[in-house]
Amino acid sequence: MNGFLRAFGSYWFVRRLVVSCFIVASILAVDIAGGTKVHAEERATTPALPRTILFLDDEDVLYRPGTIKRVVEFQKQSADPVIAPDKPWEGMIGWTSVYRNPATGKYQLWYQAYQERRKEDKRLKCVVCYATSDDGIAWTKPNLGLIPFFETKETNIVLIGAGDDEQGGYGDRYCNSVLVDERETDPARRYKMAYYDWGVGKDAKLGSGTHVAFSPDGIHWTKHAGMVSKTPFGGKGMQPPFVDEGFYFEETLKTGVVRKSWRVPTAMSDALDVLYDPLLERYVGYGKMWTPGPDGGLSWKHGMGRIESTDFLHWTKPELVLTVNDRDPPHVEFHTSPVFFYNGMYCSLNQILDRGRGTMDAEFMTSRDGRRWDRTFANTWVIPRGKPERFDAGSIITNGTPVVLDDEVRFYYAGYRGTAIGGVGLNSQELGTSDYYSGVGLAKTPRDRFVAVGPNPHAPVKGQKKDKAQLTNTIGHVTLKALDLSGAKSITVNADAAGGAVRVELLNEDGYRLRGFTKDDAVPLTADDLAQPAAWKEKSLADLPAGRYLVRVHLEKADLYGVTLK
Repeated sequence: MNGFLRAFGSYWFVRRLVVSCFIVASILAVDIAGGTKVHAEERATTPALPRTILFLDDEDVLYRPGTIKRVVEFQKQSADPVIAPDKPWEGMIGWTSVYRNPATGKYQLWYQAYQERRKEDKRLKCVVCYATSDDGIAWTKPNLGLIPFFETKETNIVLIGAGDDEQGGYGDRYCNSVLVDERETDPARRYKMAYYDWGVGKDAKLGSGTHVAFSPDGIHWTKHAGMVSKTPFGGKGMQPPFVDEGFYFEETLKTGVVRKSWRVPTAMSDALDVLYDPLLERYVGYGKMWTPGPDGGLSWKHGMGRIESTDFLHWTKPELVLTVNDRDPPHVEFHTSPVFFYNGMYCSLNQILDRGRGTMDAEFMTSRDGRRWDRTFANTWVIPRGKPERFDAGSIITNGTPVVLDDEVRFYYAGYRGTAIGGVGLNSQELGTSDYYSGVGLAKTPRDRFVAVGPNPHAPVKGQKKDKAQLTNTIGHVTLKALDLSGAKSITVNADAAGGAVRVELLNEDGYRLRGFTKDDAVPLTADDLAQPAAWKEKSLADLPAGRYLVRVHLEKADLYGVTLK
């Protein structure tokens, strides 16, 4: 009996010990304020160095009191286009894609050209043209001799529409988005293009949709037969078809003309831009996608649509990821929303079309996953339209192919003096003059300078009495979330402190100051520079024990764009 009791007592002792250990482990695991498990997970996912932290959103920011963010307006190379319309097939030019070869520095650019002067061959109304440059400023339109423009044999045209009305085409070929795919193992498909065109032959009743083409050099293109994603056409304002009706309709008008419409409720529209997504490891297209009107009628406003593919041939069902919201004026919508991947984030120069005025502008927006988008800077234009007499006075048409150089980022864009709605002004250009109605422009920003954080002039000023006139605030700071600085040899800041100063301070993870690393110990940075090294009077990063720290950047009459750890 005593043996049984001893065994029973031992059992309960062991059981209590196990339970106690479990409870302690659980407490450590759920210590959200700074517990062991959270820290282990964060250390495991700490990005490798070098790492640049930009302020496109506040994901990496712990807090930034006394500051305000603003989007940076890009600076134009010139008030005139770098590529101007001067050929018979260039009544108006736009819709660009650009590529700079990192090995040679040579540029290739593809642009769309419209004209309505010659109508004998509908395929030549809207064509894709090609230009090259050594420096991205002076451009050449080579005579390729591939596709003639009526009697002119030497042209820079590299792709035309599929066919005329007899072959099934009901509209024009439109848009061109070119992707140079460094991962492609087939040399013949290294260059990829997505564009809008009409079905011919057996695809005629499919109407229009996204098509793709491939090239070994960006000049000689081979079209892939058939469309890869369906688009609607006609039927604007009509109710969606019933499930048993299909999407193709014919209506005989009183004149005897048969009007065709393709009423597809969920589909991309006539233009999109493609990129290779390095996180998803697949191709993704972003572009126009129709949303219904207040009564449910089709094709009311454009939103941001998205499709994806693993082989550039088979694409997913389109999904609508973003539309205008309650803060947007009722007469605006998205046009196209080209996306580029930059510093681990998805960025877009989203085109905002004002159907009331016929103008189009570009705003900057960002995403962490490509689906949920941050429009903090909505209706603030990053590429300003030109003066009324300039080529880009009416419309700014962006793309998803910025050129990233060591010290700046270049954005080539199309500009129209007039509206982008309905192709107005296709024949306004008088060849041989410098009075341009369209063209390809160049806008630039210094490297990583998309969003600035600076002192908020309206923030409360310390010590100011309430009955006094409001003083202008000139200070603030940005404190980053805790970072493991174990492997960091340097911290540099991208800032404009030419009229003030920037000081970098280090604190421990709990916000306590570290002797030798305070803002009073910091060497003030007073330049306008992309990479100013943080320094302290008597200490360096080598003096820090391994661990996690808060990096605090103090601003005095200065703008901060980024922080880089190396």
